Amino acid sequence: MFNRKMAKFRPRHTPGKMNKTEEDYSLVLQAEKDAEEIHDFMFEPIKLKLADLCYYSPDFMVLSNDGFIEFHEVKGTKSNGKILAEEKAIVKIKTAAEQFWMFKFKIVGKLSKKNGGGWMERKFNW
Repeated sequence: MFNRKMAKFRPRHTPGKMNKTEEDYSLVLQAEKDAEEIHDFMFEPIKLKLADLCYYSPDFMVLSNDGFIEFHEVKGTKSNGKILAEEKAIVKIKTAAEQFWMFKFKIVGKLSKKNGGGWMERKFNW
């Protein structure tokens, strides 16, 4: 008999609709906006063309108080604290950071309560 692992079902993303992790991060951004640490933010407002038939839609666009535009990609984390992102997603973010050098990019990962809670980040073009 074959011993195959079944792939985990992952629901397809619905454009314009936040998942639970994105909702949690939007609360962080709203708190930063209320504290005047950032000027404003929007959810999925833009699609960046990386190549023919290849696009990247960042989760959040953030306008910093110093006028920089930042794109934040929200991911979960593994139990060891590493950000859960497919290689394809990392390549797209790195490519976007190279092609759109005038913007700042980062991936943020929500840490579990077991790992201390909060958010970790990996920055590009900072």
